[in-house]
Amino acid sequence: MILGLFSIFCSFCNKPCCACWMLLSSFLLDMAVGALTRHLNICSKVGVELNDFAVFTTFGLASALLLGVTGPLNSFLSTVYILAITFRLCFYSESISFIYKGLPCPYASCVLASTSLLTSGNTFILSCMASLMILFMLDQSYYPHDKILESEKWKKIVYLGGIISVLLLPFYLTAFYCLVWSLSYIFFPDVLWGNKICLRLQHQGGK
Repeated sequence: MILGLFSIFCSFCNKPCCACWMLLSSFLLDMAVGALTRHLNICSKVGVELNDFAVFTTFGLASALLLGVTGPLNSFLSTVYILAITFRLCFYSESISFIYKGLPCPYASCVLASTSLLTSGNTFILSCMASLMILFMLDQSYYPHDKILESEKWKKIVYLGGIISVLLLPFYLTAFYCLVWSLSYIFFPDVLWGNKICLRLQHQGGK
């Protein structure tokens, strides 16, 4: 949530690169915090509510500001993006523990931040990508739970690569790495990131 607030501040100060860097860092930190919470078996009602608030602040408000609020179209799309995040948190949060219903908000935010860095904040491309992310978040398709730090070794290596890229590599290389990572999860959730239980549930739902 703190990184999200800093991202919002950077957007208002017209420093989009810093704002995107904060969002990509939040994307990685969110996975680490989730793994640590499960490892320590920390669970409370207040914690769940704070987590939702942090997700809304960072992956909702801060991400929407990347679209800009200078024109009516950008302002409208930013508002729709925030509403999509709100809708997903309110109605899709109560799901099966090992799968998500609808695209997880952090991945949508990662795509926007990476796209913004790679296109130097091109408004048209960002608007198209944001519209696509809104559709994925509101879609009722199932995505596997991204317990990357508690999964196969190659997934941990992917995560480590994200940490190294954020800390050491130039912005455009970090953006490309995170964009490929996120898109692989979005378009190949079962083939690359899924598990047998998730696949079985999807087949049952299709029948």
